Amino acid sequence: MAERSTGATTGAAGRAPVADRPDMVRNVVLVGHSGAGKTTLVEALLAETGTIQRSGRVEDGTTVSDFDEVEMRQQRSVNLSVAPVVHNGYKINFLDTPGYADFVGDLRAGLRAADAALFVVSAADGVDGLTRMLWEECALVRMPRAVVITKIDHQRANFDEVLATCQDAFGDGVAPLYLPVDGTGLLGLLSQRLFDYSGGGRTELEPDDDQLALIEQYRGDLIEGIIQESEDETLMDRYLSGETIDTKVLIDDLEKAVARAGFYPVLATAPGVGLMELLEIVTQGFPSPLEHTLPKITGIDGKPCREITADPDGPLVAEVVKTTSDPYVGRISLVRVFSGTLRPDMTVHVSGHGLAERGHEDHDVDERVGALSSPLGKLQRTVGKCVAGDICAVAKLSRTETGDTLSDKDDPLLVEAWTMPEPLLPVAIRARSKADEDKLSQALSRLVAEDPTLRLENNAETRQLVLWCMGEAHADVLLDRLAKRHGVEVEKIDLRVPLRETFAGKAQGMGRNVKQTGGHGQYAICHVEVEPLPSGGGFEFVDKIVGGVVPRQFIPSVEKGVRAQMERGVVAGYPMVDVRVTLYDGKAHSVDSSDMAFQIAGQLALRDAASKVATHLLEPVDEVSVLVADDYVGAVMSDLSSRRGRVLGTEPVGAGRTLVRAEVPQLEITRYAIDLRSLSHGAGTFTRSFLRYEPLPAHLADKVAAAGEQ
Repeated sequence: MAERSTGATTGAAGRAPVADRPDMVRNVVLVGHSGAGKTTLVEALLAETGTIQRSGRVEDGTTVSDFDEVEMRQQRSVNLSVAPVVHNGYKINFLDTPGYADFVGDLRAGLRAADAALFVVSAADGVDGLTRMLWEECALVRMPRAVVITKIDHQRANFDEVLATCQDAFGDGVAPLYLPVDGTGLLGLLSQRLFDYSGGGRTELEPDDDQLALIEQYRGDLIEGIIQESEDETLMDRYLSGETIDTKVLIDDLEKAVARAGFYPVLATAPGVGLMELLEIVTQGFPSPLEHTLPKITGIDGKPCREITADPDGPLVAEVVKTTSDPYVGRISLVRVFSGTLRPDMTVHVSGHGLAERGHEDHDVDERVGALSSPLGKLQRTVGKCVAGDICAVAKLSRTETGDTLSDKDDPLLVEAWTMPEPLLPVAIRARSKADEDKLSQALSRLVAEDPTLRLENNAETRQLVLWCMGEAHADVLLDRLAKRHGVEVEKIDLRVPLRETFAGKAQGMGRNVKQTGGHGQYAICHVEVEPLPSGGGFEFVDKIVGGVVPRQFIPSVEKGVRAQMERGVVAGYPMVDVRVTLYDGKAHSVDSSDMAFQIAGQLALRDAASKVATHLLEPVDEVSVLVADDYVGAVMSDLSSRRGRVLGTEPVGAGRTLVRAEVPQLEITRYAIDLRSLSHGAGTFTRSFLRYEPLPAHLADKVAAAGEQ
């Protein structure tokens, strides 16, 4: 493929590559399930371009991308990391993402920072459900994509089978550019040449007759796909008429087809094989930031602003895609610059979308930019600027969090927020010791600032601290970071679901608070009638006092006492709901009656009524919507029914998926985020929202009482 003029440079070994022009930058995110070989591929590309001297190994904990202690111990990526390289004058920012569903937040951050995606699929394992879903997400925003089939030298590798799986999973436009030969060579379908890597380098050879036949088998469909997706009608007419099309012309059309997100080339790699071919596709087939559509940008008031492009001389618009903390440097913000040029020591305006949603006060502040660096794993290499289209790390933005926009202080702008998944696994924790408890709040606030997929809840009803996580692996990583990074030891405890109490029938009760002591005593007697209201009826207080037997000024006191007792509950300690309390009689004393005396009498009256009639424990019921592949609909519906759920119906949503709607008690879905993933092979998602309270079945209510909760 043709080379272009140099736009990125690098100095001596260890110096950061510097980009001056957006057209010479490529931002590429690697997507694929855990174990597909994304981190190993990045490591090989770093070595191939001379960025590092030799490739590390995931198993040894020596890779550039997996530098976190948790990643090295677990031998899998849990963070988004950036690995910049220079190839033929192009600066390529490879964004290595986690492949496990629990860390999809970092993956989506990588999609936001990138202009194109490499879907990495193992020749030994194929495509999983999460990868299919992410392909659909990229399709919605028309992100250019290519497929890299790794491990073609593996003993279980089956390139043809995995290629067919990719074509079935990803749809039209997926076609191979190269075919592997014995795991050590590639057949170029456009060039019709054999590239042999068996000697340690790349040797270009003439294919034999069998290899030419194989090329011919795939080449026609490839050429037709390229021409069709590039929308070159003249070239199509020439091809259909039997004319031989020059390879350079086909390569030019390939670039157009890929950039338009209509054609998705498939490449094959193994250690030392296919890396140069991949770099060529990335630099000349993928779009530059100038060609890729920017996210929606508005004024900070949400009103439309002038057109913004990836112009280094334009107004500054940048976005924080990830936040981390370093024990020596402090907070580090990974920033994608969409317009303008970011420089050290400049003052920027910070505006944010999601802080209020995550329990923070929203803000609009000015901050001074610290040092800029080009991250290479844990290594931060200082740079003097970051132009439109490039990615850098910014130190010491103390009030800036993931998703915030950086812009000119005199011309503040706002980048539309990207969609982050909702954490749906609740994990209750408590500090192991008083010393841990003193440090826990600050440590958790730092974790929340770094991880937008973590939600912190301090439940006043259950008096539990709850971390809402993406899954069990996410929770384990968070607790590990609390211990190792922040020195705070916590333990998981059983999650309490906030129940409610109500009356099962009508009852009367008397509250008698009569105490005579030296001086003023207490005197208050009240009679109430309590009856249940329909679900969602709340609380009603009815005054039926006649003749002034309870003075008017004390009637609100009775209501206040009743409400206080309802908050504490009358049986199991859960708040009481859906009752009507009628005050119909009572007595007072001219000297000893008081506001507090009648408050206590109201509490006693409610408790007395509860002792004369059955009460019900109520459990919260959620409306649950499960999006799942058609193959798993039956299993999901059966599972929901086993959870005391009521399936309301199903509806197809396209792409072979179905939405299942149901009403399910919260007690039954505390671990549904884990169970659904297992049930649907990682391809199911769900949402939940509170619907109403319903009576808890008697056998479960007895268990609650026996456990002595609250």
